[in-house]
Amino acid sequence: MSKTPAQGEQNLKWWQLSLLGVAGTIGTGYFLGSSLTISIGGPAVLIAYILAGVGTYVVFDALSSMTADHAEQGSFRSYAKKAFGSWAGFGSGWVYWCSELLIMGSQLTALSIFSRFWFPSVPMWVFAAGFGILGLLIVFFGNKGFDRVENVLAVIKIAAILMFLIIATALLAGWIGGGKYSPKFPLNYSAIFPNGGMGLWSSFIFAFYAYGGIEVLGIMSFRLEKPEEAPKAGKVMLLLLTTVYVISIGLAVCMVPLGAFNPKESPFVLALSSDHLIFVPHVFNAVLIIAGFSTMIASLYAVTSMMITLAQEGDAPRIFSRKWKDKYPLYALFLISGGLLATIVLSLLMPGKVYEYITTAAGLMLLYNWSFILLSSGKLLKAKKLSGVKRWIGFLLIGMAVVGTLFHALSRPGFYISLLLVSVIAACDLIVHWFRKKKNNSCGKNV
Repeated sequence: MSKTPAQGEQNLKWWQLSLLGVAGTIGTGYFLGSSLTISIGGPAVLIAYILAGVGTYVVFDALSSMTADHAEQGSFRSYAKKAFGSWAGFGSGWVYWCSELLIMGSQLTALSIFSRFWFPSVPMWVFAAGFGILGLLIVFFGNKGFDRVENVLAVIKIAAILMFLIIATALLAGWIGGGKYSPKFPLNYSAIFPNGGMGLWSSFIFAFYAYGGIEVLGIMSFRLEKPEEAPKAGKVMLLLLTTVYVISIGLAVCMVPLGAFNPKESPFVLALSSDHLIFVPHVFNAVLIIAGFSTMIASLYAVTSMMITLAQEGDAPRIFSRKWKDKYPLYALFLISGGLLATIVLSLLMPGKVYEYITTAAGLMLLYNWSFILLSSGKLLKAKKLSGVKRWIGFLLIGMAVVGTLFHALSRPGFYISLLLVSVIAACDLIVHWFRKKKNNSCGKNV
């Protein structure tokens, strides 16, 4: 996940937006979440990543088309409000806030898992608390140099992927010996679909999760020199992402037996295990922590910014828009700290399942927000046959991913968590809308 660019920065060319999208999207959903995807769906998950890429493109295309038609700094939330009224702006904003908070919790858990690679006896909640506190301090005290650091971290992520592709190819070709596992190419149906079609369906949500971040790129599209080039930037970005995902995960499933994949280890660290390259998994694990922490901070900035915006526009208590000494977002961070504390408590109570539950819920909340984007585009953009077909394809793929979570024990609790959150948001939306209507009626009578 990538944070919204600061005001006053120079305009972007379309290819710069594509590269920012690739660097900003690749995070723990790919580095660790892919292990969960593979363990559920087997090598067939390559199909899920391709389909998820198609679905993500449809959503980004709708969002960027709205940007090209009428650029709004509030992006998807502004479009939802414009299309359906204030209730939709409230719902879209809070669904996005909750999805980012859950994504941050998922990233926090992933960081704890990566850290236990070196310190397996230390409880997960200790690492979660440490990374959470450090992240809050960074956001609290500001980050004039953090944009530059983010650019460096983005380069590190890309370098890590290239390192994996080169070393994995060398191991697979036999140029480097001492591999922990013997390479094996899945060539028949039972090897490609070890858990059948249902396993592939259940893994679909985690493939979608790896593409999370396009709604923030919609906000970045506001800074394009030529907003009409946003769809082109999205096509290139998603083509690059899908290619990276399919090739790297394809190499991993050929190099590691299916039974070795688990949600507690990155598939890429497993694949690079070799007696002749003992240091490589450690280097790669360090890179994963750096990359994961950068995306967690980006998510932390996103939820802080969204909370302040919601409070300023009356969709959250005004106190959360206030800044201590007119500089520090203390009140918004207090609320966000509660969400982080919940993640830490879950890490303490359910260390074996917390990543799966939070990641599923985060992915679902992300897709609910993407549905808002598709609905808004149908209302705001001029009716075209091709855009209508693409929109329905997007709804179909999103619907498949949502329903697929019901068919696996690891993802089902996450579905119920997301349903609970949406129900709470909907109830709050109704209450706020009722109070606003009552207030407006009172003002009308007084006049």
